[in-house]
Amino acid sequence: MSGRETKRKHTRGAKKAARTNKEAARTNDAAGEQAVYVYCVGERDSLAPLFDAELPGAIEGESELELVGDGALAAVVSGVPLADYGEGELPSRLADATWTATRALRHERVVEHFARRAAVVPLRFGTIYLRREGVERMLSERGAQFLSILKRLEGREEWGLNVYVERGRLREAVAGVSARLREMEERAAASPPGRAYLVRKKIESLRDEEARAETRRVAAEVESRLAEASDAAARLRVLKDEATEQGELAARLAFLVPRQKFDEFRAAAEALAGEYTPLGFRFELTGPWPAYNFAVFDGEEGKRQEAKGKNQK
Repeated sequence: MSGRETKRKHTRGAKKAARTNKEAARTNDAAGEQAVYVYCVGERDSLAPLFDAELPGAIEGESELELVGDGALAAVVSGVPLADYGEGELPSRLADATWTATRALRHERVVEHFARRAAVVPLRFGTIYLRREGVERMLSERGAQFLSILKRLEGREEWGLNVYVERGRLREAVAGVSARLREMEERAAASPPGRAYLVRKKIESLRDEEARAETRRVAAEVESRLAEASDAAARLRVLKDEATEQGELAARLAFLVPRQKFDEFRAAAEALAGEYTPLGFRFELTGPWPAYNFAVFDGEEGKRQEAKGKNQK
């Protein structure tokens, strides 16, 4: 190899090494840059004393929880690396089910810790600001709304009620209470075999229709009666064909319940369970939860969705 070729080779190698070092430096800089992850908002005087006791871990283990905000309101936050939580990087991270589930659980633990000890407005998983100034501006711009929500949530907890139905048992139950079905059963009994067969086929179809109607009626009745025993109620989305060992999930409800009235609320739920269990319904009371379904800003009802990085600031 000539001296000129050797020189060119070394020059190319030096340029390649320089590019590699530059790329590595950029990567290290990005890894070191931090965004601000926000869990919940509350009154500073209520939240600050909680930091004198043991706190749960942050969404990223190397960070610590802290308060941002010098006025009446403060946000519970922690630092997160932009290398994972940046606007361009977060969507790919969220596509990893294990990564997302782990951090969603950490987020929930932090929110629940503070919600059990103070009135807070829980923010959705994935609420991120690039700088502390963005969080402070959010607290300032929406301060009146935050204070209004906190007043509504003070001394209250969110409780959930899942209503399950065993379809087969309900179909048998409605056959005994539906006048229309009883009439058709009598007609089938008095008909010749061919005609009776057709009538019974229609009875089977009608049983399904009556069972669906009864499910809707019971869900509405449960929501109405428990709303009277609470301060607010919300019906949540149920996925199609969502079923468990307890039966098919017919309704998922949420209620905002004053702590001092919880025993009354539970008694009302137990009375409904006793009334509708014979028909094939099962009730599951869950909670208390952070009041996600009632921490809604004015004009945002019906627009609550899980944050998936779209609220990157």
